[in-house]
Amino acid sequence: MSNTSAYGYGRPQTPAPGVDAPERRIARMRPVGAGLFWSALLLIAVCGATGYFLFDPPFGLPIWVLPAVAAIVIVLLVVLPYLAWSAHTYTITTRRVIERSGLLSRTHREVGHTRGYAITVRRGLWQRLWRAGTIELASGTEKPLVLRGIRDVNLVHEVLVDQVEVGQILAHRDSHTTGETL
Repeated sequence: MSNTSAYGYGRPQTPAPGVDAPERRIARMRPVGAGLFWSALLLIAVCGATGYFLFDPPFGLPIWVLPAVAAIVIVLLVVLPYLAWSAHTYTITTRRVIERSGLLSRTHREVGHTRGYAITVRRGLWQRLWRAGTIELASGTEKPLVLRGIRDVNLVHEVLVDQVEVGQILAHRDSHTTGETL
């Protein structure tokens, strides 16, 4: 049931019955960076204001106060949101969907494809403009895994549906093997 071309591309080889397939990464993504727009705009404004008032500070402030305040604002409102955004990743593998987030304390959640789950896709007006959406994976036994701000949400939805189907087919096939070799 494998579909390989002469160049080695195509569908990966199906493992033999009873043999675990290696886990392969299909996609790793981050939420859409639209929330960083305000941070970028603030960075431009702070740098412009600091450059304008640097050698003639308002209200008779010492010359070092304005760059110090600008540095604090940039670290708190530009650098930290960027680090928080870059530390949040979603990974789709051939066995599961993994969400990792957090700067200082890491949070890790995952949902396996073989258990199956309901997939809900939501897209608001702004998400449509960014070609993004929110995917909710509900297995029915625990809190749903919500993938927010996923770019090309329809493609990711199709990949998840395919992986659930393949995972369940392989699990069903392996549960019915008799252990005989052909």
